[in-house]
Amino acid sequence: MINLNSLLTNKIFSDSISEIDLQEKCIINTINPHSYCVSKKDEKFATALLSSDILLPDGSGIVLASRVLKKRKIKKIAGADIHKHLLENANVYGKKIFYLGATANTLQLIKNKIKIEYPNIEFESYSPPYKSEFSKEDNAKMRSEINLFKPDILFVGMTAPKQEKWVYYNQKRLSVPVIASIGAVFDFYAGTVLRSSPFWINIGLEWLPRLLKEPKRLWRRNFISTPLFLSYLFKTKLNILMNQEPI
Repeated sequence: MINLNSLLTNKIFSDSISEIDLQEKCIINTINPHSYCVSKKDEKFATALLSSDILLPDGSGIVLASRVLKKRKIKKIAGADIHKHLLENANVYGKKIFYLGATANTLQLIKNKIKIEYPNIEFESYSPPYKSEFSKEDNAKMRSEINLFKPDILFVGMTAPKQEKWVYYNQKRLSVPVIASIGAVFDFYAGTVLRSSPFWINIGLEWLPRLLKEPKRLWRRNFISTPLFLSYLFKTKLNILMNQEPI
């Protein structure tokens, strides 16, 4: 079972991303209010998140919860932030990177952009079949493509919770030092989906322009998950004040 107070105490990354040791094997995931709420009902997803070596606070709600429950100010770190950081590191050291997920067209756009912006990087990718669950053959094929290339960094972009669970169940069969699940960042970087402007990001409302552009896809996380997360936060704070077990 995942609970908010324990999560903030033991798992949420609160340092600068430059402090992440990329010499050690690590699994990097992100969490926001929506994924937290999903994990409350999806035990496998919760297990995958809690097993992360680095769990980044990718959401204003997580930042708020840290202030309310721990009286600690932390900085939001989005998937796009860790993506950029890892690309810069890979370019400096001439590393090999692999992208798993998205369409062949999106992956080609990413490849073209990386050739220009990060010329020292060796690039490879694979577009898995679009289905809710992968077969044993699908998983074997994905692992084979990755291990054949022997990347230093693996980016997985299949949306949450699918990507985190895939990494959790396949990580021991992957010969990759650093694995980062970054979801929509594939589309942001390729330019097929525009990320909100720095103005909205800086005031903690990155979600608003995206909601207006994709209301059918994003309404649930903003109008159901956000209020639900705030209720978890309120109940957890109340239980702490009453010296009871947090939610």
